[in-house]
Amino acid sequence: MDKIHHIAIQVEDIARSVEWYKKNYEVEVSYQDETWAMIDFANTSLALVLPEQHPFHFAIETEDASIFGELTKHRDGTSSIYIKDIDGNNLEMIEVSKE
Repeated sequence: MDKIHHIAIQVEDIARSVEWYKKNYEVEVSYQDETWAMIDFANTSLALVLPEQHPFHFAIETEDASIFGELTKHRDGTSSIYIKDIDGNNLEMIEVSKE
């Protein structure tokens, strides 16, 4: 069964936003650089992204994301492709490396 991998929201400052989420919620930071961070909650993850780097989107983890087109390999080890749903919403179809 496919699952929601993360929701991505746009922020002005990655480091500042990471600190705010860490201060106000019980979360773990699984990835962070200057352009985005992944914050893990108990039931899902939240990607904090810069507007010029990534669109607002939600990511669906699926067994074979390549059925939607050519995947791009990312720094965090995932591979994905961005598509739009029938109503024009941004989706990221993602495969997580099994390595």
